[in-house]
Amino acid sequence: MRRLFLDANVLFTAAHNPAGKAALVIEEGVRGRWTLATSRLAVDEATYNLRLKYPEALPRLDPLLAAVRVLPQRPTRACPVELPARDRPILQVALDCRATHLLTGDLMHFGPYMNRPELVEGLVIQTVGDFLRSLSLP
Repeated sequence: MRRLFLDANVLFTAAHNPAGKAALVIEEGVRGRWTLATSRLAVDEATYNLRLKYPEALPRLDPLLAAVRVLPQRPTRACPVELPARDRPILQVALDCRATHLLTGDLMHFGPYMNRPELVEGLVIQTVGDFLRSLSLP
């Protein structure tokens, strides 16, 4: 079974756009198509950004998180690739929880590693759109 780790921007987008692709990924997780995880750091960042940019969407975050396992931010391994300090814990916790996929919209920092699992200990890093296209979903 696929184990998806959701970055903060995926959580943010799912709450902000409940009819969008990020929300679909969570809905499919609720249906048992895959398991969902994230970190406390990602939840805190999504919450902060929603409060700042779309406070009306903030109440939609908690119901989404009911389907997502929120992991503590205590990475146990070194980061296997070059990333800014603030992004390393996301990758480290995704690897620690043995996620098969890290879904993120952060093309600037994660872009060089997207769809290159051989560089990231077998972890497939993708945008939500790329992930859904790989499954032939909208």
